[in-house]
Amino acid sequence: MAHPAPATTPRAAASRPISARAVAGGTPRELPFALLAERGMVVGGHRGMGMNAVGAPPGARVAAVRERENTLLSFARAADHAAVAFVEFDVQVTKDDCPVIFHDDFILTQRTEALYERRVTDLLLEEFLSYGVQRESHKVSKPLLRRMEDGRILTWSIEEDDSLCTLQEVFEHISPHLGFNIELKFDDNIIYPSGTLSCALQAVLQVVFQHAGTRPIFFSTFQPDAARIARELQSVYPVLFLTEGGTAKYNDERRNSVDQAIRVCQEYDLHGVVSEVRGVLKNPSAILKAQESNLAFLTYGQLNNVREAVYLQHLMGVNGVIVDLVEEISNVVAEFSKPSLSQSTFSNSSGIEMHEAFSQQQLGFLLRLIPELIQQPH
Repeated sequence: MAHPAPATTPRAAASRPISARAVAGGTPRELPFALLAERGMVVGGHRGMGMNAVGAPPGARVAAVRERENTLLSFARAADHAAVAFVEFDVQVTKDDCPVIFHDDFILTQRTEALYERRVTDLLLEEFLSYGVQRESHKVSKPLLRRMEDGRILTWSIEEDDSLCTLQEVFEHISPHLGFNIELKFDDNIIYPSGTLSCALQAVLQVVFQHAGTRPIFFSTFQPDAARIARELQSVYPVLFLTEGGTAKYNDERRNSVDQAIRVCQEYDLHGVVSEVRGVLKNPSAILKAQESNLAFLTYGQLNNVREAVYLQHLMGVNGVIVDLVEEISNVVAEFSKPSLSQSTFSNSSGIEMHEAFSQQQLGFLLRLIPELIQQPH
């Protein structure tokens, strides 16, 4: 898939220093789901049209994603779906200060029999763009491999490929009506000095402020200090804190539960929480706590590809879901988010008041599904 070259180089766009004073002005913008509140819940495309489930067992539903994740092709396809409010994607900053789109901390390739693994943030922009499909036919492509959590190295092959890209290119080539959830990506295994975090964030903000226009944008990150600094550096775009909601254990206690995530938001004046969905289903009262603090609440995770789990979150008051099965789930959400003329009000066992044309018996059935949904592999 060919794309026109940007008018200015990404390196030039990211190289000029940016001050806190320069980016802190302007009118704070609403989150995409606040702009589209009449839908009741909004859908975000995970890494575009969904993450690539490299190594997924045959027949796995998430393996149905055709496009390479975190590419212009995937983002453009998501933009074609009117029910999709935003796409979520991962931003890292190269050694020469250019924000690029890539999820993994390391990028792998192979020459003859040897494997080569490099940290994305140690690469120059030109080196990063040399991996995978090339837009210019005369350039040599380095094959892309992927290291799995269990240590396996697999070929990263998908049905429809596209080249790696920069943050600036995403702004330039994707419909301005599509919202962006920019995940500020940092390695979980590194303790970053504040200065390192600040430099990376300023490089990202430089591109955002030059190219955002009127596009709905919000930031998110698992790195609590990065969230704090992103909030300190600017007040135009909301900053949300990502959490695995207790489904994984970290040395940093701020990362180990939804309740801790809410406290981080309160302490750092953040705008909301994005939680792994299982953390919410295990602790549904956290949604009330977030609402009481005027915090937005979104979820991500493989259970968000299960329509019953998404519907239950809709009843619980979750503002939005980030999903891999973008077309299927966005259509489902668009259907059940339509206002009903016969809405009723009732409370469930967690104390959450719900407004929906839905019987107590049906609600009870969904609530009984929670333990089963949490335990199911997806």
